[in-house]
Amino acid sequence: MEYKEKNEDGSLIISNLDVYYSNMLAVNKVSLSIPKNKVTAFIGPSGCGKSTLLRALNRMNEEIEGCRMNGKIIWNGINILDSKVDPVALRSKIGMVFQKPNPFPRSIYDNIAYGPRIHGIKNKGDLDAIVEKSLKDAAIWEEVCERLDESAMGLSGGQQQRLCIARALAIQPDIILMDEPCSALDPIATTKIEDLIDELKKNYTVVIVTHNMQQAARISDFTGFMYLGELIEFGETQQIFENPKHELTEKYIMGRFG
Repeated sequence: MEYKEKNEDGSLIISNLDVYYSNMLAVNKVSLSIPKNKVTAFIGPSGCGKSTLLRALNRMNEEIEGCRMNGKIIWNGINILDSKVDPVALRSKIGMVFQKPNPFPRSIYDNIAYGPRIHGIKNKGDLDAIVEKSLKDAAIWEEVCERLDESAMGLSGGQQQRLCIARALAIQPDIILMDEPCSALDPIATTKIEDLIDELKKNYTVVIVTHNMQQAARISDFTGFMYLGELIEFGETQQIFENPKHELTEKYIMGRFG
């Protein structure tokens, strides 16, 4: 996919992005366009910068002491790295689902209602509707609708991860970032999450980091291969896996390193 200078199409444009942890360069001069309502995956060996790049997209890196970023990330005509952009407000529109499910030690209902309440929604009828829609969109409503008052900690790992996806959806984001969302899950739960991701792209832009190349091949529309902090190759997933243009990409996909 070509890098674009404008994003009237709703894409997320990354331009010459550097991310440093103190003096260590973790992401080096990365530029690409992440298309709207598609699944974009980043693959590469451990420590290549893919999770750092993902966290840059909603400025989660700023929670790490000593992290600084240069370059631009343009979304809706705004450079989200600008100091005037409120990172909390940004994260309500670019949500994150982490590697390990992290439900709050509260009821299933309160896990989902927490974000909307923070954003000023207090009416119980409105909250009920948001909770139900979010859980349905995360394909877990049927499993929990009779136990909304029970602790979320009693759910299985796969259910907890879908609950965390529902929690992200509850504040109506436009983009959902997922950092290895299936790495702690069994194959059955992984299949459910993958099926869910395929559904989510109808209404959301999804960006996923995965260590599982087969998963990237199954669920993503576009794939970026990263190595030593650099984006080596980016394109349509089928092209990346079947006809990579860069020798390093081919070696990684063929399992010769990583």
